[in-house]
Amino acid sequence: MPGTARVILEGSDSGRHLNGDIATLKTRLLEMSGRAETLVEMAVDSMIERNRDKAEAVIDADREIDRMEVDVEQLALSLLALQHPVARDLRLVIGVIRVAADVERIGDHAVNIAQCTVRVVRGGIVVPPSPALVDMARRTRRMLSDALDAFIRSDSDLGRSLTLADEAIDAFHDTIFRGMRTHMMEDARAVDASLELLLVSRNLERVADLATNIGENAVFLAEGVQVRHRLTGLSDS
Repeated sequence: MPGTARVILEGSDSGRHLNGDIATLKTRLLEMSGRAETLVEMAVDSMIERNRDKAEAVIDADREIDRMEVDVEQLALSLLALQHPVARDLRLVIGVIRVAADVERIGDHAVNIAQCTVRVVRGGIVVPPSPALVDMARRTRRMLSDALDAFIRSDSDLGRSLTLADEAIDAFHDTIFRGMRTHMMEDARAVDASLELLLVSRNLERVADLATNIGENAVFLAEGVQVRHRLTGLSDS
């Protein structure tokens, strides 16, 4: 949305205006993250239902997510340049830029899952039901929702809890990998379907990793402590 940042920030020279600009920034991030959450859900549903139309809708929406990231980033950079936020407000703006980048990558992983669906449907591949994959997808979407809530609410406890949730997702991926490997060894005809399911699982694992990143940014916002790469001793507060 060209010019949006300039219009919103022009003439803002008080705490009241800064608060309003930050609220706008949060709203834009929420809109973007909500769209990404929807795309992940649609992508997984497309695979479960073998619904090519739904998969292609996810693929077509990728540019929308890209545009939203650019809009959020431009707004944040304009706020930095014109408002000179400090302390917690500065951490918020930096965090929004980081989170928007992670959300854009989450959209990319949703597209990857949707592309698996397109290949499955186009190739007439019979994909066996995988309760573990369905459960993994449900938990991953919950992680993503919790991560975004943690950041918007500056909830460091919820942000930190995502590390344990991520470990559970990793365990799901390992279980699915072992199961698909055994399936492929027992029946060569299952190779194509198994590989597609493994790709879906891998992309869900990456979404969970990115949700964990967002949770770490929630801790940074709330406490001024860097927990990325477990650098728990670093603080800018």
